[in-house]
Amino acid sequence: MATERLPMQHLREILRQKLALGRSHREVARSVGVSPSTVASAFADARAHGLDAAAVDALSDAELEERVYPKLPPSCMRPEPDCAALHLELRRPGVTLALLHVEYLTERPDGLRYTAFCDRYRAWQKHQSPVMRQVHVAGDKLFVDYAGMRPRLVDPVTGEITDVELFVAVLGASNYTYAEATRTQQVADFVGSVSRALTFLGGVPRAIVPDQLKSAVITACRYDPGVQRSTAELARHYETTILPARPRSPRDKAKVEVGVQIAERWLLARIRNEKFSSLGALNARLAELVRELNARPMRTYKASRRELFERLDRPALAPMPAEAFEVSAWKKVALNIDYHVAYDGHFYSAPHALRHDDVHLWVRATATAIEILHGRERVAAHARSFVHGGHTTVPEHMPSSHRAHAEWTPSRILGWAEQIGPHVRALCEVILRDRRHPEWGYRSCLGLFRLAKKYGPERLDAASRRALFAGARSYRPVLTILQHNLDGQPLPQPDAPAKPGASHENVRGPDYYH
Repeated sequence: MATERLPMQHLREILRQKLALGRSHREVARSVGVSPSTVASAFADARAHGLDAAAVDALSDAELEERVYPKLPPSCMRPEPDCAALHLELRRPGVTLALLHVEYLTERPDGLRYTAFCDRYRAWQKHQSPVMRQVHVAGDKLFVDYAGMRPRLVDPVTGEITDVELFVAVLGASNYTYAEATRTQQVADFVGSVSRALTFLGGVPRAIVPDQLKSAVITACRYDPGVQRSTAELARHYETTILPARPRSPRDKAKVEVGVQIAERWLLARIRNEKFSSLGALNARLAELVRELNARPMRTYKASRRELFERLDRPALAPMPAEAFEVSAWKKVALNIDYHVAYDGHFYSAPHALRHDDVHLWVRATATAIEILHGRERVAAHARSFVHGGHTTVPEHMPSSHRAHAEWTPSRILGWAEQIGPHVRALCEVILRDRRHPEWGYRSCLGLFRLAKKYGPERLDAASRRALFAGARSYRPVLTILQHNLDGQPLPQPDAPAKPGASHENVRGPDYYH
């Protein structure tokens, strides 16, 4: 019997040239593209079976193969390996064909030798789908993507139809699948879906493989993609890696491509005639169908996705972190001239010293909090507000002059005035009441308190009484009364000469008035 099984077209050409043309082994070998020893072996087999040129022409391919390569009797056949089982075992970390061959011979001592064993497995691989030709190690990768088909929500009142997204995640080794519907593919929805998928799995793979969609990758690149900051934060929290698929390389994520196709056929097609009015109802129905999908036996492996998950992936997944992941969004901002940054229509303060053209800050926003970071340092933290156009300000972020002004309120001003005298309080009430906005009267009231330090509470109260009688509504008439001794008291000794350009109305911080 021939030592090498040749394709029929090669065998026929060798026998034609040897039997009909009488060419040498070397000439035939160069012509056909095989070794001279192969030619010699095929020629010897043909002669051993009594074949000549006419007999070869008369035989069909099947008959010629049977004559030259007769099947061995059952007693001489070696037991064949279970290639599908080998394929599954190769997904376990550290498992190789050499190890599997040793285990195979342990069970079947008369089995195939290593080379034939590997040949059988590789021949089986070539007849499988492109996805199966990839070897996915257990617990290694979670592939994520969005389906092209989109589920729908129907408003029960208006009948309006809203298309939503279908997120799909598939584990490489077991094909264990997770799917859910979200409003959009935006960052918050994408990161939230990945987090819920990991919770569904109950463990963390070594890498998460998304397509280069904008929610995961801010800079698409074949060799060095820029991962979106929220997605990178998720990877740090779960201690895993984001490994984006290369652009226009579907084989990098063939597992989820097939998973999406299965989700469209076994999830969306099943609910094509059902109507859902809310995302919660839709996801509850999808969860039922996902459980059924994971429980269905797969023909190739003779086992369900759940069975393979429990056998392969679950033991290899890393444990979940103790704390739940909080979905956040990031935004690069600059500090405005009023030392506030804008996020989602609301304004949040940061230290005024960072108000420079070359300083860039990051806002990290969660459902309940706003953090402002300069580099890796958190410089401000606020409770999140959804008041459009509103301001959230921390006094320590303000310049001292602004902080002093902000600390005064009408009630505090009137309380301070009461301590000086009843007429000072009455004058402050009039000043605050006559202004269109109370803050416009703060400066005059603070000027009165400054006069109390210079002339004393008694003189200021007397001067305020006279100013009220005269119909005064500001600081200047009181100052004039005191300067000209119109309150009937002697003038105090003059202070040190004021600096040029100084004004009595130059309002200082609150400590100045205490």
